[in-house]
Amino acid sequence: MATTIDIREDAFPARSRSASGLVNGVSTEVTLLEFSDKILITISQEGRLAQWIQVPMMGTTAGIVDMALPSSGHGLLPATHLAPKTLLGGGGDDRETLGQLYASQIASHISLKSPEERRTLVFGFGLAKAEKEQETFFDLFELALKVL
Repeated sequence: MATTIDIREDAFPARSRSASGLVNGVSTEVTLLEFSDKILITISQEGRLAQWIQVPMMGTTAGIVDMALPSSGHGLLPATHLAPKTLLGGGGDDRETLGQLYASQIASHISLKSPEERRTLVFGFGLAKAEKEQETFFDLFELALKVL
C-alpha cells in the first residue's frame, strides 16, 4: 500500500520579529511570535530559556479603569490588573520575581499600546546572570520594545 504525503509550503502564519544586542556585555536575543490566541515573547542570553511566565491580558473592569486613570502616579509600575504566573522554571525567588517583573512590564506596555488586546502573553526568560541593576533592566526592556 503506497502512501503519499502532500506537503504544502506556506509562509509561517504567525507574525514574528526579533532583535538582538549586548546587555552588560552579553549577547541578548529578543523574539516575538503573534498567534491568534497568544503573544509569545522570549528574552534569551547564551541560548537560555529557564523560565516561562504567562500574563492574561484580560483583567477586571476595576483594574482596567485604574490603568486608564491619568493621575494614578504609578510611573513605571505595571498595570494593576495584570497577574503574572510562572508556568515553568524559576530558579529561586530572585529569578522568579525578576522574570515576573519583566513579564508584567511588557504586558503593561502592550495593554497601554493596544487597550483592546485580549491575548495571553507567554514570556520566556533566560538571563546568564540575574541582574537587578536599573541600567540592565532598562537595556533589556528597550531591546524588548524593538519587537513590540
